[in-house]
Amino acid sequence: MKNYNINNLPEEMQKIIGELKQSKNKLDCLHKAYDALTAKHRGYRYATITHFSNLFIKNPNELWDKREKILCTNLNHLLKILLVGSGFFMDKDVKKKWTSVGYTSPHQYLRVKINDNQYINVDVWGKANGIEFGDYAHGFH
Repeated sequence: MKNYNINNLPEEMQKIIGELKQSKNKLDCLHKAYDALTAKHRGYRYATITHFSNLFIKNPNELWDKREKILCTNLNHLLKILLVGSGFFMDKDVKKKWTSVGYTSPHQYLRVKINDNQYINVDVWGKANGIEFGDYAHGFH
C-alpha cells in the first residue's frame, strides 16, 4: 500500500485517524475504524456490475467523497488507510482476502492481525448486507 501523507487525506479522514490514535488497543482501533467507515459508506449488491469503473479508483480523496455505490475493494482500501494511519497497525497486518458471493461474484474482505494468535475478518461491504463484524460475505451468507 502506498504510504499516504495524513495531511493530504480528506479532513474527515484526518479527524478519524486522530481519534483512532487515542484507541485503547488494536481491537478497539479496528472496531472504531469499522464503525466510522460503515457509518459513512455502505456496500451494495451488484455494484461491481453497475459501477465497474470504480474498481480502478485508488485515490482516497476521491473515494472518501463518493456518494454513489462504492465497491468492496474501495471500502477495504479506505479501511486499511485508517488502520495504518492510526499507528496501531502496519501494512503487513492488514491482508486482502477473496471469496465469492452467491457463488458467482468475486468479493474482497480483510483479515486483520490483532496479535500473533488472533486475526479478525472484516467485511465493511458486508455490514449493509447483514454480515456482522468478525465475519465476511461468502456463498449465500
